[in-house]
Amino acid sequence: MSNMNDASASAKGYDVKTLAKKHRISVEDATKIVAQFGSDRKACDKAARRIAV
Repeated sequence: MSNMNDASASAKGYDVKTLAKKHRISVEDATKIVAQFGSDRKACDKAARRIAV
């Protein structure tokens, strides 16, 4: 049974290291993306894909 007191993963801020590792970008770039888009995981992923090599 899930704990209803826990916030969903999408409601929390995107972890910078997770974003960087997922898209193979630098932690600095991931930090900038998360600062700009906050907890919007879809927007963060889209921005990370744009700069991924």
